[in-house]
Order: sequence, then C-alpha cells, then structure tokens
Amino acid sequence: MSLEEVFSIQNIIIYLVIINLIAFFMMWLDKRKAKKGKWRIPENTLLIPVLFGGGIGGIAGMYIFRHKTQKGKFVIGFPVILLCEILLILLMVL
Repeated sequence: MSLEEVFSIQNIIIYLVIINLIAFFMMWLDKRKAKKGKWRIPENTLLIPVLFGGGIGGIAGMYIFRHKTQKGKFVIGFPVILLCEILLILLMVL
C-alpha cells in the first residue's frame, strides 16, 4: 500500500470525523463526570484530540454541554488550535 493510498482524501475525512467525535465525546464524558462528582479527565488530556484535528468536535462539545466555557485555555485555545491547523492545511495545499 502506497502513501498516496494511505493519505487519500477519503481516509483523511474518515480520520477527521473520528477524531472530532472523540473530542466531542470526551467533553460530554467529562461534563457528565463533573455533574456526578466523579473522577475527571485531566484538562491536558481534553486538549489532545483537538491538537490532532478534533477542534470542531471539541468546540461543539464545549458549547453544547456548557463545559469549560469559563476557562481561557479552552475558549481561546480550541479555536486558535483549529485556525492554526486550517492554515497549515492551506499552506500544504497551495
């Protein structure tokens, strides 16, 4: 299998859908645990899927579940990471 086959547009889209679902699910899970007073997901762990392309899912989860919306690390960090990733992709394509 060649690199072109591995990094096909279809595979990249599948990857992005999955990583965004993971980021969204992690925000939901951490909010649920917070409400129940249980063990929480560390903040840096919540950032990992966003750093790997899950910015849309992380941002959606943050606002849909109203979770981490008072923390600048998330309110500013998630969109900045997403914009940097978009710019990086545009630079690679152009």
